[in-house]
Amino acid sequence: MLTFSYTARDTAANKIIKSTVQAETEAEAAKLLMAQNIVPLSMEVEAEKKGFFASLNSRVATKEKVIFSRQLSTLVNAGLPLVQSLNTIEEQTANKTLKNVVGQVIGDVNGGSSLADSFVKYPKIFDQIFIALVRAGEASGTLDKSLERLADQQEHDADMMSKVKGAMVYPAIVLFAIVGVIAFMLLTVVPQVEKLYNDMGQELPFITMILVQAANFITNFWWVVVGIIALGVFFFLRWIKTEPGRRAIDTFKLNVPVFSGLFRKLYMARFTRTLQTLLQSGVPMLEALKIGADSVNNVVVQEEIMRGQGKVKNGKALSVSLLGEPYIMEFVPQMIKIGEQSGNIDTMVGKVADFYEKEVDTAIKGISTAIEPILMVCMAGMAGLLVGAILMPIYGLANTAS
Repeated sequence: MLTFSYTARDTAANKIIKSTVQAETEAEAAKLLMAQNIVPLSMEVEAEKKGFFASLNSRVATKEKVIFSRQLSTLVNAGLPLVQSLNTIEEQTANKTLKNVVGQVIGDVNGGSSLADSFVKYPKIFDQIFIALVRAGEASGTLDKSLERLADQQEHDADMMSKVKGAMVYPAIVLFAIVGVIAFMLLTVVPQVEKLYNDMGQELPFITMILVQAANFITNFWWVVVGIIALGVFFFLRWIKTEPGRRAIDTFKLNVPVFSGLFRKLYMARFTRTLQTLLQSGVPMLEALKIGADSVNNVVVQEEIMRGQGKVKNGKALSVSLLGEPYIMEFVPQMIKIGEQSGNIDTMVGKVADFYEKEVDTAIKGISTAIEPILMVCMAGMAGLLVGAILMPIYGLANTAS
């Protein structure tokens, strides 16, 4: 049994009410309400509104969605009716959230809804690309091929994101180690140096005095430090969810040294791969551009693509519409122009996606090579600071004593 939260009109009292109801499917929940002269206006599974840990448990991984798409594609291609195919997948699905959603979809399809319309109710699991491809497949009678392309698209995107995240792991670990060593030295070694100087009646060197003051502040007011860090993280996370914050972060990604080239190529690969998949499935150009812009996940690049969509809507060629945008790499409109001339835009866009996916791999290897000397310089600077502030004063005291 699932718990559904709903907003409905109580026809007897003639008012809007909000409450919950338990049923196995959304259709059954609606029937229960209608039997009580309550007309449901909106309804969703209550589990989606629960806290952080519940939301973690209710997630559906990309791998699971890929398997779902491939299984459904195979079963439909084998000639099985859609509902029977969905029933088979529901029985084999281990993820409880996906299993429940498939059960809801089966009920909607049995009730006369299209598969795409059934998926629309679950935007956290089935995004715009997923729904657009399913809708195009249903309209053209090639649902199995659309689902296969969708699985390929999801795998490409997941593979690229995995590589990008992997490139960030090594620098993050080294920086964490550097911060840890500095904290250890401040809280253990520096106080001993201060005590040694006090016992000798000597004045602390300037750099050592700064470290001592920092160590004393952290020791005596650690709760202030923790509070400042926690508040800083909290307000930063809130800020990046606002429109100015997200725009600032996305602009930073496009211009940050070392990583800017990687991000620009990643966005071009994601946009062109999505566009290729949508066009091959028969999605209209304007809709494909809108969904492709959303898939980029960068508001700055998204706005540039949407400006191009507006020009296409007014009659201009796509290659001309995208040309001149600061963050749309010139190779993209150049290849699209060739596709327009040959009548194979989807094929040329696919080649652009292949090119930039390889460029992302190359950029990741280049960053891994370039980041090592930068980190070595940071570690050398830290070592020099610690030597200058701790070891040199000790040697100085030893020389004075001798």
